[in-house]
Amino acid sequence: MTERKFYASAGMGRKVQAQALVAKDGFSARYDLDRIRGVFSRPQHKLVGQSYVGRVLVLDAAKGGVATAWMLHEMKARGVVPAALVLNAVNPIMVQGAALADFTMISGFDVDITGAIQNGATVEIDPTAARPFIRIV
Repeated sequence: MTERKFYASAGMGRKVQAQALVAKDGFSARYDLDRIRGVFSRPQHKLVGQSYVGRVLVLDAAKGGVATAWMLHEMKARGVVPAALVLNAVNPIMVQGAALADFTMISGFDVDITGAIQNGATVEIDPTAARPFIRIV
């Protein structure tokens, strides 16, 4: 079987392995999440009601503003946080938030990563590699 590995243009954080939670939808720590219960809470989000805790979130694009930076940090401090964030596209605020929270994140693929990774698959992310990647384990 051929290894399924997808290279990102940018990455930060530590190497992680966990189960993927995938949707062709955006990500806002402020508007999409119940950060106390650890679930997606915006009724229109494709992952509404599902727990994000300890999962690798594979989503389309970062959304939101400056509140994301401190929200990711607060989520990590309480242990109610995804294992990592994998996005087709990010914005500078999401990068700042991930850096503040010491959070694993990769982005920028040659394919739509939300269509390449199956929901529930176990994935490994290595943002420390010479070419950051996500691979299906």
